[in-house]
Order: sequence, then C-alpha cells, then structure tokens
Amino acid sequence: MKHLRPLLLLVGLCMVFAVHAIDPLPFKNRAQEVRFQKLTAQLRCLVCQNESLAASQAELAQQMRHIIFRKMQEGQSNAQIKQYLVDRYSDYVLYDPPLKPSTWLLWFGPAIVLVLGAGGVWVTIRRRTRTKNHPAPEAETEDW
Repeated sequence: MKHLRPLLLLVGLCMVFAVHAIDPLPFKNRAQEVRFQKLTAQLRCLVCQNESLAASQAELAQQMRHIIFRKMQEGQSNAQIKQYLVDRYSDYVLYDPPLKPSTWLLWFGPAIVLVLGAGGVWVTIRRRTRTKNHPAPEAETEDW
C-alpha cells in the first residue's frame, strides 16, 4: 500500500497533462503540419485575448483548428482559409488585419491616443510655467 501512493500520484499527474494536450491531427506529411502550425500562429483565439489559435486551449480554438485542418484537407489555400474565417468571425481573427476604413481605429488608434496624451502633457506644462513666470497679482487687503 505504501508503494502504491506514488504510483497513483504519478498516474493522476499524467492524466492532468493528457487532458490539457492539444489533440493530434492526422497530417499527410510534415510540410502540411508545418503549414498548419504557421497558419494557426497567424490567427487569434476569439476567447483568449492576445493568444494565438495554435497556443489556445479554449474549446472554440479547438473547433477552429479542426475547421482549418478540414479546409486544408479539401485543398484550400491559406488565403482562402483566412477569408473563410474572416467572413465568419470578422477581421479580429487576424493578428495582422488589413488596412481598410473599418480597421483604421485599430491601426491608428494607439498613435492618436499617444499624440493626444503628449499634447495634454505639453499644455499642462506650458500652463504651469506661465503661472510661475507671471504670478497673479495679490489682492490688496485692508486691515479694519
């Protein structure tokens, strides 16, 4: 009984890792597997923010990987697969979305926020230096 505990612990630990493993897919060859890995690394998991589809453990990510695998087996190109996913999930699924009016805020938003913030800091500093250089006249007080 004493020797059985470490064995049970080891088996339980192995089962935990097996549950979290990404399910293996039957690729035709190594080139197809590499193509799949590169393609899923370029796509975003819609559940996990800022995590690639390749790295995500979410159920939706697993379903999307199966869709990509099936489309690859059907002979579709990377561009066709990406377009299918964009049509279904929007440009958000792409880590590198195209530059178009609907994504302008995504592309230029951070720069605009940075410029506005720098402008706010500059205006605040200018006002403070003006106040220090030209102090407000003191109001005359009369003693009663």
